[in-house]
Amino acid sequence: MSNPVRSAVRAVAEGGVTLVAALNRLRLPKRPSPFAVGIHAPMREELTLSDLPVVGTIPTALDGRYLKMGANPVRPAARAHEWFLGDGMVHGLALAEGRARWYRNRWIGSRLAAAALGRPAADGPRRGRNDTVNTNVVAIGGRAFALVEAGSFPVELSETLDAQRYNPFDGTLSGSFSGHPHRDPLNGETHAIAYDGAIWDSVRHVVLSPAGRVVREVAIPVEHGPCIHDCALTARFAIVLDLPLTFSMRALLAGYRLPFRWNPSHRARVGLLPRNGQAADIVWCVVEPCFVFHVANAFDEVDGRVILDVIAYPRVFASAGGGFDEPGRFERWTADPATRRVERRVIDPTPQEFPRIDERRFGQRHRYTYCVSVPPDGDPQLTGATRLYRHDAETGERHVHEFGPGRLPGEFVFVPAADDAGEEEGWLMGLVVDTANETTDFAILDARKFEAPPVATVRLPHRIPPGFHGNWFPAQPSGERGGDAYPERATT
Repeated sequence: MSNPVRSAVRAVAEGGVTLVAALNRLRLPKRPSPFAVGIHAPMREELTLSDLPVVGTIPTALDGRYLKMGANPVRPAARAHEWFLGDGMVHGLALAEGRARWYRNRWIGSRLAAAALGRPAADGPRRGRNDTVNTNVVAIGGRAFALVEAGSFPVELSETLDAQRYNPFDGTLSGSFSGHPHRDPLNGETHAIAYDGAIWDSVRHVVLSPAGRVVREVAIPVEHGPCIHDCALTARFAIVLDLPLTFSMRALLAGYRLPFRWNPSHRARVGLLPRNGQAADIVWCVVEPCFVFHVANAFDEVDGRVILDVIAYPRVFASAGGGFDEPGRFERWTADPATRRVERRVIDPTPQEFPRIDERRFGQRHRYTYCVSVPPDGDPQLTGATRLYRHDAETGERHVHEFGPGRLPGEFVFVPAADDAGEEEGWLMGLVVDTANETTDFAILDARKFEAPPVATVRLPHRIPPGFHGNWFPAQPSGERGGDAYPERATT
């Protein structure tokens, strides 16, 4: 069959599937999603607030922006809405000279969001029909990019978040990308494992240069269209998590908007791909069936084994309607290329998520991991999840920072006090929702005094939905940027 004929047949088939899915979606219950009400209720306006009130003292060394992303649908779907779906919104907080200079929140200018808001969509090339971006904000090549997995091109953001442009890394990215790329602090490369919901037989290892352009792309054969939310990196390997959450045509045809379900027939395995190797060089290590949304870190042992610290779920999305079946726990995995097996050890069975480390240690041996508590019963409103945990890999101890009743933290990011500071010498920062007052605090903790009250708290007069991921973007002189920092001048 010629390529034009194959493309035409595929287009007709996809159109039929889309129609059946849309009709069946009308049969699903019409009710508010737990991920569009309460603590997750979307913000309804874009704000610009200046000189925010601060309790305590912001360290003067903190000069830059904290940016965080999440789904914030302009119009939440009445049926089959999931936490991972919906228009993206980026939140930014700028710190300088001990002051909280501004807060801004802006919708990502996808075609759907822009139409609903009655304004022009962001400029730049699109990849396919779905240009929603809602998962993470990362620094690549000296620029800020909003990201999503398995779909749209990234969106480059200006300093104030107002100027946005869809930018496939200056025209070098041809396919989908990941919501969780990772930068190697030793050489400046950024690595990602990218999948595409429409391509079920392969995923891709994508490498970007320090300047933020794709310099390597390797297709890796897989089966069933696995969902690969995160990846890992060591000095020797890019690590592929090929686990039993896979594309489900049944879920898609039934009208569910997130068409991935637990697949017992899919073999669970961890792939060790040599950093400069090809797909044939990958070493697959069998692991007990489970799923991992997020990796804290990975590193090489001197004996050739590979260590991964992850949040592992026994299973997810096993029911027809999807959802988290059981909470995740903090585990250490040891992948042995000689035996091709993975040994799992539970570090902490307490339900938790969003693991982060000092990113200067990514791909190398680390000591501290910071995680956020989650409710044992899986309550979508996160009731009672008021803690931040610090795990010490050297001593095996777990320390707890308690924010107090009704105060729910999201992901916290570690920021070193200086480039040469020790692994514990710095600050932890993140957003904490005050459910009683419908407000949000931006809390800054001294990592060396983890259990102590925040050294500074920036008061925000509104509730910011928990969202997903973000990072700290230190201020840089214009001459030190790795690329053009302003999307209105970016090329594609």
